[in-house]
Order: sequence, then structure tokens, then C-alpha cells
Amino acid sequence: MAYVHPLADVAPSIIGEDTKIWQFVVILNGAKIGSNCNVCAHTLIEGDVAIGNNVTIKSGVFVWDGTRIEDNVFIGPNVTFTNDLMPRSKAYPEKFLGITLKRGSSIGANATILPGITIGVEAMVGAGSVVTKDVPDYAIVVGSPAKIIRYMK
Repeated sequence: MAYVHPLADVAPSIIGEDTKIWQFVVILNGAKIGSNCNVCAHTLIEGDVAIGNNVTIKSGVFVWDGTRIEDNVFIGPNVTFTNDLMPRSKAYPEKFLGITLKRGSSIGANATILPGITIGVEAMVGAGSVVTKDVPDYAIVVGSPAKIIRYMK
């Protein structure tokens, strides 16, 4: 059974077995969260989001519509995901661009991921990096803009 802290605001959604939802988390209607996940305080998850199993989302992360997170992903504190390439107040795109985090990828604290980006299998994004293009499987990227410094395999 999932644990939902009494100070979380969770709309009807799918939350897997042994997942923990901590205080001040907001989950919108329709979100799908797998088993054995840890969603830390002060996190927002919109409704058109799919999160796999064994995912850790640290505090201060907002997961916008269209985001897909596969199994065993780590998202560090205050990671910023974006979904609009040309944001303007009260002017919305026809479709928001989601971000895809492939199996086993890790995103360091305070990294920024631009819309439509895919982070590859087991790839790592260094803390504070700004990811402006897709990250290949097993790559480690750092900097602004993020650049590959080596591969895990």
C-alpha cells in the first residue's frame, strides 16, 4: 500500500505499492506513479505524467504534463523541467513538449532540462547543468549548455 502524508494534496491518480508521497506534494488528476517510488516534499506532478517504478524525486521538483519517467530514475532537488519553448504570459502552445527520462538516468540538483529533451538510459546530468539537447545512453553531461564529458560504459 502507498503512503500519502496527510499534508499532501493528491487528486485521483494511480500510485503504486510501497510508494511514499511526502508533505506538501501536489499530484493532479490522472497522474500515474509506479511502485516503490519516493516523492519528496514540495513537489508538483501534473496529470499527464507517467512515472515508472523505483523512482526518486527529491524536494522542489515540478513535473509538467507530457513528462515520461522510466524505472530507476533519480531526480535531484530543485531540478527544473520545462515544457514550453517560447513561454509568454497567457499565450499557450498547441501542445506542450514533454521530457523523457530513460531507465536508470540521474539528474543532479538544480539542473534545467529544456522542452522535448530525452535523457538516455543510465545517463547522468551534473548538478546545475542546462540540458539543451538530447543526452545519449550512458553519457555524463555537465555545464551550461551541458556537454558530454565521458560515458559510463
